[in-house]
This record gives sequence, structure tokens and C-alpha cells, in this order.
Amino acid sequence: MLNTEYPHKPYRPQQYPVSEMQARAAAFYELMQQRRSLRFFSDEPVPQALMDQLILTAATAPSGAHKQPWTFCLVGNPDIKRQIREAAEQEEFESYNGRMTPEWLRDLAPLGTDWHKPFLETAPWLVIVFKRNFDYVDGEKQKNYYVLESLGIACGFFLAAVHNAGLVALTHTPSPMDFLSKILGRPDNERPFLLIPVGYPAADATVPDIHRKSLEDVRILY
Repeated sequence: MLNTEYPHKPYRPQQYPVSEMQARAAAFYELMQQRRSLRFFSDEPVPQALMDQLILTAATAPSGAHKQPWTFCLVGNPDIKRQIREAAEQEEFESYNGRMTPEWLRDLAPLGTDWHKPFLETAPWLVIVFKRNFDYVDGEKQKNYYVLESLGIACGFFLAAVHNAGLVALTHTPSPMDFLSKILGRPDNERPFLLIPVGYPAADATVPDIHRKSLEDVRILY
């Protein structure tokens, strides 16, 4: 039997007294409680080195069989952003004018969204996350596992890192998203998963006055 087990090494994570754990957890909650999805971006530049660091943080996420089935495309080129906006708005126009059910449109109405997506050009960076259901290794096709779960965790890490750095982001999913593969020239083993504009908020940015569910609404204790 072929033994391909990874070698192990000692792991000694930082540990804290319970009181400090509680304080750190509360502080992190207060930080993340301020995170919002934003549609009004400034065009103020953000250093690429900072964006690279945020993507590295996202890539620390766990993944099925440690396959790391993600690609983060970082787009700052104005011409490519313009192409993405035009293609996304075409898909969104179709969605708002026939694809979406009346119930879906009613649920979106309080948020004030429509098919216009100027933030796709205004934000200094677009991060397009691609999922890889399989990879080619030495010319052979090898399957990846729990791809959607892995991608979801990595994107969550990324959004937390963006907020922690003092930037804002939006999770955008124009559907279908195949145009992203074509514009960016991605290989056939990648499919677009999420489009995330990242930058600073506009000086006059606003967000809907909405509230998150309480602990009692999201946690069931047994």
C-alpha cells in the first residue's frame, strides 16, 4: 500500500486564560458586528501589497483533502473592470427584467438595488474567486473535494480580513457569471464563484438600516 501521509510537526497555538478568551471573542464580535456590505465605493487607491496579504489570509482556510480548490483573481486594470461592469450589468438587466421571480424582486426592493453596478468600475480592486472542481497534475485530471464548502470558508476569511484592515467589500453574484471566465481567460477547470469589489467607502456612503438576528434566533442549545 502506497504511504503518502504528510509528515507531522509539533503544533503549539497561543492559549489564553478564559477571561482573556472571552474578552478577545467579545472584541472580535464588536469588530465584525460593524461589517457591512457596501455599494458606494471611493476610487481612492489601495496598495496591491495589502490586497495580496488579504488573499493570503483567505488561503489559510481549511479545504477538503487540503486541495485548496480556489483561485483569487485580483483585477485593478481599468479596462478589464469596465468590461466586467458592462457584462455584469447586461446579466443583471436580464435578471431584473424577467429572470427573477416577483417574490425575489419584492425581497430585494427594501435594499434599493437594481441592475446598475457602477461600483464595479469605481472600486480600486475587484477580487474574482474561482472554484476548481478538479486540477491537472502532471497532465492527469484529479478531483477536488468539498469544493463549495472550502470556497465558502475561504471567502468568509477574506471578508473578515478586508474588514479587519479597514476596507469595505460587497459580495456580488451576477448570474450567470460565465463572462468572467471569458474576460479573464481562465482555464476550463475553473468556474466563477464570487465577485468581490474591495476599497474604501465613498465619503457619502450609506447602508440600509437593517439588523442581524439575535443569538436566540441563530443558536439552539441542547
